[in-house]
Amino acid sequence: MGWAVLGLIVVVVIYLIMTYNGLVAMRQRVNQAFADIDVQLKQRHDLIPNLVETVKGYASHEKETFDAVIKARNQAQAAAGPHDQAVAEQQLTGAVGRLLALGEAYPDLKASANFQQLQQDLGNVEDKLAAARRFFNNAVSEFNTAIQAFPAVFFAPQMGFTPREFFDVGEQTRAQIEVAPSVKF
Repeated sequence: MGWAVLGLIVVVVIYLIMTYNGLVAMRQRVNQAFADIDVQLKQRHDLIPNLVETVKGYASHEKETFDAVIKARNQAQAAAGPHDQAVAEQQLTGAVGRLLALGEAYPDLKASANFQQLQQDLGNVEDKLAAARRFFNNAVSEFNTAIQAFPAVFFAPQMGFTPREFFDVGEQTRAQIEVAPSVKF
């Protein structure tokens, strides 16, 4: 009888250790996925000033558009956490869209090799960012499911495992962002 109880205790302890280690690994995947989003956002933020400067050379009287893009970029860089970053990036996407629309109004700008390259680079970053967001949201989903599943639901909160937020871009721009920007010449 004593050995059976001891054996049961050992099995329970091993199970708890394995569950804890699994939750730690999932939390690390979520953190890594968020860091991947940060890398893509940094690349995006680094491209935007070059794009603004290129467009300025052709459309210097469009100051309001330039100011809106720079303001949105600064807010996006200052945002913290998935929700705030998603909201700021949504505003930045709209501002960059207006900036790219200026290319349609200026044939010389549209034909500029520098502008074309920047548009292509931005499209590539947007594709990578969409993939990073999907990976992050999948990691968050797995993590949240694991801490809310039986029996982890009883001890995960006491061990510091709390649900994480998804990187939600909002219903309004979800369709626009999930589709790579179209580059037309």
